[in-house]
Amino acid sequence: MTVTEDLGVRGVVLVCGPGAPDFPAVDGLRTEVLGARPGKAEVDPLLPGAEHLVVAGTDADLAAIVLRLLRKERLGDTTVGFVPLGGESSFAGLWSLPEDPAQAFRLAVRGDVDPVPLIRDDAGGVLLGRGEVGPVQGVGYCDDQVTLRGRARSIVVTPDTEGGAGLVVQVTKGVLFRRPATFYGRAFQLGCIPAIPVSDGVPYPREMKRWTWYRHTEDLRLVRGLA
Repeated sequence: MTVTEDLGVRGVVLVCGPGAPDFPAVDGLRTEVLGARPGKAEVDPLLPGAEHLVVAGTDADLAAIVLRLLRKERLGDTTVGFVPLGGESSFAGLWSLPEDPAQAFRLAVRGDVDPVPLIRDDAGGVLLGRGEVGPVQGVGYCDDQVTLRGRARSIVVTPDTEGGAGLVVQVTKGVLFRRPATFYGRAFQLGCIPAIPVSDGVPYPREMKRWTWYRHTEDLRLVRGLA
C-alpha cells in the first residue's frame, strides 16, 4: 500500500463490517477494523487523541460512531470523513460525497471541514441521512406547523442541506404518485398509532406512540470540501 505524505493530523480510519477494500496508508492515521454498527466497547477506546476519523461503512455504521462522539462530548474537536460502502448511502447523496471508495477516501483524508446539521431523536439516537415513518396515522408538527393530521403513506426526515433551521420533513399522503408536502424547521414531533421509526436504515426495536427528530446544538464537523 502506498503511504501518502504526512498531513499533520492524528486520527483513525474505522472500517466497519466485512468486504471493505484496502485503503492506502496515511501517516498519522492508523486503521482499525470494527464490526457493523460498532458500539461503546469498540469505539470509545479509539477516541482519545484522535483529531480525525475516517469512517468506511454504511450510514448506520457512521451513525453509530457519531453517537459515540456525541456521548463522549467529542463533536467539537473531532472531524469526520466518510467512505460509503455496502450500497446506496442517503448521507453521501445529501452531502455530495463520492460513491467511489477510492475517491471518497481521498476526500475524507484531504478535504476541508464543512459543518453540517446533526439530527437527534428523543430515544437517544442520531440521524445522519434519512429517517422514515410510515404508513402512519396521527398528528405531526414541524416546529409550530401542522405537518400531518390523519393518515400518511410515509414521513421522511433528512438534514437540511440548504443552511436552514436544521431538518426537512416530507409528508406523502395515501394517493399513489402524490407529490409530498415539504416543511422546514428545527424539530419534527409525531404522535401516532404505534409505528416503527427507521433511522439510517435501522428500524427502532419497538413500535412508538411518540417520536421526535430535532437538530442538535452542535454540528457534525464533516469533511466534504476539496482542500
